Amino acid sequence: MSLDAHLDFEDNGITKLNLSDQIANRLRDMIIQSELAPGDRIREREVCKVLQVSRTPLREALHKLATEGLIELIPNRGAVITRPSAEEIADMLQVLGVLEAFAGERVCEHISDQEVAEIKALQFEMLAAYARQDRLKYFKLNQKIHLAIVMAARSETLLSLHNRLNARLYRIRYQSNLKNETWGSALAEHDHILEALENRDAERLSALLRQHLKSTWEKVSEFM
Repeated sequence: MSLDAHLDFEDNGITKLNLSDQIANRLRDMIIQSELAPGDRIREREVCKVLQVSRTPLREALHKLATEGLIELIPNRGAVITRPSAEEIADMLQVLGVLEAFAGERVCEHISDQEVAEIKALQFEMLAAYARQDRLKYFKLNQKIHLAIVMAARSETLLSLHNRLNARLYRIRYQSNLKNETWGSALAEHDHILEALENRDAERLSALLRQHLKSTWEKVSEFM
């Protein structure tokens, strides 16, 4: 299990991650792919052995994941993968939809041609991952696109709120595209989002981003 190949969706491909960040990324991947399922306890000794790391950077990584809401640090029990209820997930997705819709309104006023080109390049990479059936790579590129749109909206408050809430929904958003038919529909939605962004159509982009999160809940609710 090599850590080097697993990058966080917030990584820009330039910054070299420290060991605790690399561990957090690997654990995050294990959580979203259900190698570590909701309710499971993370056994530190076993994880240290598998990842060939000491307990200090592992515990730093666990604290990072706890702040994201992916795990809980419970006294006398250790780190446990969170198990949000259907109601909590629906509520978080609804709020995230409002945040992304607001980003869609703002971004068309502020985004540069270069930023649109970079998002378009991410879209092509995502299409390639889809063609290879590489769901994890596809998902991380998908997340980079959403993050790029929010960043281009030029609001630190919006970015902070979005990052915090999106981190808690990381596993859920991955799980929503595990069925081939829903995976394909998500790709089609992204095509429309990119088109609205290129046209600087704020009203349409805002509506599409909000609907995109609503679609995520509809997909997730089927398997919950």
